[in-house]
Amino acid sequence: MSTSVAAVNASGRGSSYKWVALSNTTLGVLMASINQTILIIALPAIFKGIQVDPLAGNQTSLLLWVLLGFNVATTVFLVTFGRLSDMFGRVRLYNLGFFIFTIGSILCSITWSKGVAGEVELIIFRLVQGVGGALLFANSSAILTDAFPMEQRGFALGLNQIAAVGGSVIGLVVGGLLADAGDWRWIFLVNVPVGIFGTIWAYLALKEIGVKVKASLDLLGNLFLGLGILGIMLGLTYGIMPYGTSSMGWGNPWVVTALAGGVVCLIVFVFVEMNVEHPLFQLHLFAHRSFTLGNIASLFAALARGGLSFMLIIWLQGIWLPLHNVSFSHTPLQAGIDTLPQMVGFLVAGPISGYLSDKAGAKWYTFAGMIITAGGFALINTLPFNFHYWTFATYLFIIGIGMGVFSSPNSAIIMNSVPPRYRGVASGMRATFMNAGQLMSMGLFFSIVISGLASRLPQAYLNGLSQHGVPLPYAEMVSKLPPTASLFAALLGYNPMAHLLPAQILNNLSAANRSTLLGMHFFPNMIGPAFHHGLALAFWISGGLALLAAIATVFCKTNRVAAVAEQMQSKADLPKSTGLLSSVEIARMERLGLIALHQARTGLLPDAPEEEKEKARRAIQLLQQVLEHKQNVSLSS
Repeated sequence: MSTSVAAVNASGRGSSYKWVALSNTTLGVLMASINQTILIIALPAIFKGIQVDPLAGNQTSLLLWVLLGFNVATTVFLVTFGRLSDMFGRVRLYNLGFFIFTIGSILCSITWSKGVAGEVELIIFRLVQGVGGALLFANSSAILTDAFPMEQRGFALGLNQIAAVGGSVIGLVVGGLLADAGDWRWIFLVNVPVGIFGTIWAYLALKEIGVKVKASLDLLGNLFLGLGILGIMLGLTYGIMPYGTSSMGWGNPWVVTALAGGVVCLIVFVFVEMNVEHPLFQLHLFAHRSFTLGNIASLFAALARGGLSFMLIIWLQGIWLPLHNVSFSHTPLQAGIDTLPQMVGFLVAGPISGYLSDKAGAKWYTFAGMIITAGGFALINTLPFNFHYWTFATYLFIIGIGMGVFSSPNSAIIMNSVPPRYRGVASGMRATFMNAGQLMSMGLFFSIVISGLASRLPQAYLNGLSQHGVPLPYAEMVSKLPPTASLFAALLGYNPMAHLLPAQILNNLSAANRSTLLGMHFFPNMIGPAFHHGLALAFWISGGLALLAAIATVFCKTNRVAAVAEQMQSKADLPKSTGLLSSVEIARMERLGLIALHQARTGLLPDAPEEEKEKARRAIQLLQQVLEHKQNVSLSS
């Protein structure tokens, strides 16, 4: 880093700018994160508004794309936008993200077609939103890392991570509130004033203080990365769809082709990156142990928690709330409210963990966070499908605490381990691992739960319908319903019996049997035990993934060599501007320089990347300058 850049960074970090950057990026990340989950709760209102029957043929795949299109677009473009931000400026692309996201929200709100055409329009407009979200996610951490000094980054990144993870929980509540309020279009319109305000504020207040890299865009790498991620996402999406006589589509040749093609494209992508002058994915960053293990831990954590919101909403909206006499029209809002303990736990733990990890080191906080999360999954697995709410809320709170303790130190470990000029692409890579983990987690959770439904639900339908007077041929017909359809009926929070049984069959039943079949309790009691059977396995796997994340963090290390020169250079120009350094600043710079000198002498540097060796050498030179300055001050006094 040149002296001029150091001076700019020093002035930026010493002023109120860093708090402006934190406020604006937190707003942007919060808005984008809310929109990752806001549709989960609001789908019944949206489908009613565009006149779609969710149990009609081919609706399940479209439903999934309405839900996941935003996340897929975000994941595909994250690294590309991170690399572009290193080349053209993080703030410039971040501002563009706010603008595109706002335009996408407006387009979603004015979806004009009905039926399948309306769904397709909504999917396309959600993809536009996802492009804006990718620009916001890819640059927020890099902007904060540029703006905040090392000793405050954990706190700043922690608040940003709280917005990212907390927003996904807030989205459930906001979706429930807006769905309960009336017109489904408000689910998207609510973003517009926030987006306009954030765009103007970012344009006026944020400034480029990072290091730009002169490079060309790796078009071939972009192509293979995008195709690889898209192929895997398509395979996961359609893998949980029924195929032939199977309850899932993992034997579908198109699914196998998509998954295999996606993996091949990612392998080709790695070879491309190893042989181009300006790679998109800076593979050499994986030479930094903390960067590699931090991202592995982040991936495992995202795999553990990514599908949790979906499963909790199905559990609450389709099973638990109807069993407790909450009408289907009010289950969306109540389901969102009932998941709040997870967010509260995250909000309590996140800032504290970020602050303490800045003082005491991040590694053991990330370890403790994942251990707590694994314990929370083990506890929630002890609940029956018709649980006591406050026990459920306590276990959700524990999971939220664990995630909060983990998230901000993990972000700090990753972002502090890379050189300043790679922060944009590092931020994009970190977010890609996290988003890909969340998407794969949804596929994993759905697959496990559908397997549980397929093994138990047909017999439950057959027994339950027969006991309530439905003729055996019709009971068998309903029992052959793909478990995916039953799962999405639960997600949408309604009893599908009126849709599945012909009117003449229902009319021929006794009033008591008809009332039972169409009432609030029959469908939840049918699907509840089978759903819980699959969910229990999913939660055990999540707990295991959290433990793997904890193990990965144990081997992270804080490489002070990479940080020393940056911190010292931010102070190096102070004698020129203020005349004298304070005794506190001199002592601090001596300590940092001596750390670099000690690491150089004890053999740490030979294994370090060349760039870090150069940083350490500059740090030692600065230490010499500080000592000379201190000696001059002593002589003059």
